[in-house]
Amino acid sequence: MAPRISVLLPYRNAAPTLEEALDGVLDQRGAGDVEVLAIDDGSTDGGRDVVDRLAARHAGLHSLASAAPGLVGALTTGLLHCRAPFVARMDADDVCLPGRFAACADMLERQPELAVAATQVEAFPDEALADGMRRYVAWQNRLVSAADHARELFIESPLCHPSVMIRREALDRVGPWREGDFPEDYDLWLRLDGAGWDLAKVPAILLRWRHASGRATFADPRYGRDRFVAVKAPHLAHPLRAIGRPVAIWGAGRTGKRLARELEHSGLQAHRFIDIDPKKIGGTARGRPVESSASIRAGGECVVVAVSQWGARDLVRQQLVKARCREGVDFLCAA
Repeated sequence: MAPRISVLLPYRNAAPTLEEALDGVLDQRGAGDVEVLAIDDGSTDGGRDVVDRLAARHAGLHSLASAAPGLVGALTTGLLHCRAPFVARMDADDVCLPGRFAACADMLERQPELAVAATQVEAFPDEALADGMRRYVAWQNRLVSAADHARELFIESPLCHPSVMIRREALDRVGPWREGDFPEDYDLWLRLDGAGWDLAKVPAILLRWRHASGRATFADPRYGRDRFVAVKAPHLAHPLRAIGRPVAIWGAGRTGKRLARELEHSGLQAHRFIDIDPKKIGGTARGRPVESSASIRAGGECVVVAVSQWGARDLVRQQLVKARCREGVDFLCAA
């Protein structure tokens, strides 16, 4: 009988945490038949021995060697061996909590429009978390419904990659993870959304997400802020064209100008910039006028909110709603 869930767990030099990660995956109850594909991405620390030892005791655990270096190469190798309709992700240094796979698979079965069912996460250890990461995890955990994710998708990646379960049919339609100078997970979420699939979360913390200095999230240039802007801009251009109005960018600082530049690469130029800083109002940004927010009117241009200062986005959103602007129609948040 074919498994219900295939789990992709790539690893490289993760021997100290690998067994704990695998134990949590192998001990999932109520999820039906599960196969686990542990893909060695060039380990030199004995991690392969850990996997092989556990595989000797668990028929559903399969030990593979990646055909190409890097995370995308390992995921591609594992995906070739997946037999289930649902593909779950797991990292070798995280902790899978009881009930995760059953909850995600049940959500995908109940909601055929969903491509991804993820979970809320707990980041740990506490001493490794900077304030920015704490805010990011709190923001991500607040997004539960498909509507939540669609509304916030252009702000930042709304899903914790190792917490997701993906419908194989959706992966086959849009293509799997891609190699490039961009975050491979955010690229996939954007492509799934662009193809009409929904993203959502189980409203429960079912993964412990480990952080440490030097991890790719912080060190790899593919995950830098400029690469997130570059990968999302072409996808953001689609709804802006569909709305069919002139575009104004709220935020004439570095964040807004960076987004404007990337939108220009997609053939979409801002009509003007909006700001509340009197030093910027009356000037120009990328050759366009910078004007006060007092001139905004519902039904006029579509405003793209591109402010990165903590708390500023919510204040701008409140001001736009007060001006009778509708999110998704009169404005979109993109930072």
